[in-house]
Amino acid sequence: MIDLAVIGGGPAGLTAGLYATRGGIKNVVLFEKGLPGGAIASSSEIENYPGVEEVKSGMEFMEPWNRQCFRFGLTHQMDEILKVRKENEKFVLKTYDKEIEAKNVIVCTGSTPKKAGFKGEDKFYGKGVSNCATCDGFFYKDKEVAVVGGGDTALEEALYLSNIASKVYLLHRRNEFRAAPSTIEKVKNNNKIELILNIHIEEIFGDETGVNGIKYKDKNDNISTLSVPGVFIFVGMNINHDILKQDDGSFICEINKKGEVVVDLKMRTTLKGLYACGDIREDASRQVVCAAGDGATAAIEIINSLH
Repeated sequence: MIDLAVIGGGPAGLTAGLYATRGGIKNVVLFEKGLPGGAIASSSEIENYPGVEEVKSGMEFMEPWNRQCFRFGLTHQMDEILKVRKENEKFVLKTYDKEIEAKNVIVCTGSTPKKAGFKGEDKFYGKGVSNCATCDGFFYKDKEVAVVGGGDTALEEALYLSNIASKVYLLHRRNEFRAAPSTIEKVKNNNKIELILNIHIEEIFGDETGVNGIKYKDKNDNISTLSVPGVFIFVGMNINHDILKQDDGSFICEINKKGEVVVDLKMRTTLKGLYACGDIREDASRQVVCAAGDGATAAIEIINSLH
């Protein structure tokens, strides 16, 4: 039986594995179906991780994490965990062809931004198209940018970007927003944010250097062009919580209305021995440094519980 199973090989999972093995837990296995690194490994530039002064690509940034986090005995198993259930005092992890038993489990499977689906979104992702204003907003200091979306996240990120960019265009397919009234009021009263409503985006266009702008159609089918070097898309997140869903459709632990795993300050879920870290847990900041902190917190709590 595994002492600790860590599911997901991003910053949260790798840090959890590092702290757990260095803290004395003997049999710790990281389950990651691909190479460890997580979604951040696909980022074009990272410049805001404390202590790392040099600007690096996501792949370059995560490379030393792998070397360091496996130094103390963490094992990487290239299996995809399909489901986690609890039987008596142990957890059972189901893969495609076997079942694995574990005493404790840390789930770090993250979340995936929903795609808007228009032309150019995939082509220019990481080259002017982003899902994270906190990560990439600084690259557009004193420049004009566009934000696509109409929910709380889109409006909050537009407000955040208004402190960095010279102008923020907020594009939404409807006339009304699905956000908190107080947030809507702040956006409408911000003279650096221009609303472009009731439109349909045709495409994001650009060249080999990156995004040049957006083409959109209004309700009368008139085509307009917006020249911006950056487009931030916020049309929702898919929380990767399927492995916690049981055969009857219920979840093994408490999940909030957004689909996020409910945890306390020690990353403990409502089920003893099960922890959740990083973007899968409620109120996650979706930053590498925060995910790493979650992983360390969960591992330290497990170490303390064994003494």
